[in-house]
Amino acid sequence: MNPAIQPHLLLAQAAEVVRTEAAAIAALESRLDERFVVAVETLVACKGFVVATGVGKAGIVAQKISATLASTGTPSLFLHPTEALHGDLGRIRRDDVLLALSNSGESAEIVALLPAARAIGARIVAITGGAASSLARYADCVLDIGRVQEACPMNLAPTASTTAMLAMGDALAMVVSQARSFSREDYARFHPGGALGRRLMKIGDMMRSGDQLPLLKAGSTLKETVLVMNRTSGRPGAALIVDENGVLVGIFTHGDLARLFERGITLEAGDIVDRHMGRAPKTVRAEALVEDAQRLLHDHRIDQLAVVDEAHRPIGLVDVQDLLDLRV
Repeated sequence: MNPAIQPHLLLAQAAEVVRTEAAAIAALESRLDERFVVAVETLVACKGFVVATGVGKAGIVAQKISATLASTGTPSLFLHPTEALHGDLGRIRRDDVLLALSNSGESAEIVALLPAARAIGARIVAITGGAASSLARYADCVLDIGRVQEACPMNLAPTASTTAMLAMGDALAMVVSQARSFSREDYARFHPGGALGRRLMKIGDMMRSGDQLPLLKAGSTLKETVLVMNRTSGRPGAALIVDENGVLVGIFTHGDLARLFERGITLEAGDIVDRHMGRAPKTVRAEALVEDAQRLLHDHRIDQLAVVDEAHRPIGLVDVQDLLDLRV
């Protein structure tokens, strides 16, 4: 280690940065007033896109806020103010809301963009620390983060101020999302690629069905049951037993078969599956979420789950292996 480096001093400096940024966020709570309500109402009423913009570090924060809005039910895009002044202004329409971020409220690129956006007819919501700035004067609504002391020792590098802008933007995005009644199912549609999205996908989108569904009528022999389990595509570890109307009445699994062998019971020709099947199989509906199936399988320590319709007829099967394959 460099002898000039003093670990205790480094840690103290880092702690001071964390405290400064935490204080900047905490101070926002007292600034949440009727202007925030107006901003929420403006975004909820927006029929177009929320076009987020900013330059420098504020621009990076604007991109993140735009991404959060888009992923939680509010159509949004990021527009660089310089590019906007050189042709990309066509991305803004009269039904849009311009969400402009600038700590000082005097960033030249942002100030130059405002009259053009106003002429198009877009409404303007500002997140700024300059309550009397040019940006604030142009805006329909101002979310004022106040004059924030930066965590930079020289009070120059945007640190605590960008943290405060990000927190204010996140608060705006989350409240707007709740006002739009954005649900877990909606979230799943926008996040199909990640682990969370896979947990929130519908069971009907991943269940085994068609020739992968091991159905057998009540009264079938154990031998017939085992053959169905082994010959069904995908080799499921269970067979779903139905009555003459196709209603689910039981389930027989490889675990049930193993327990029969342990008891010395063999596949006698006349032994029917009804005597050994589980008569109260756990079921789920196709419109339920994958995480619901995961919870049932875990809580009841089972490996298969029947998917049934409103008449309790099996239309699918979920195997624990299917969840492993989804990496859930």
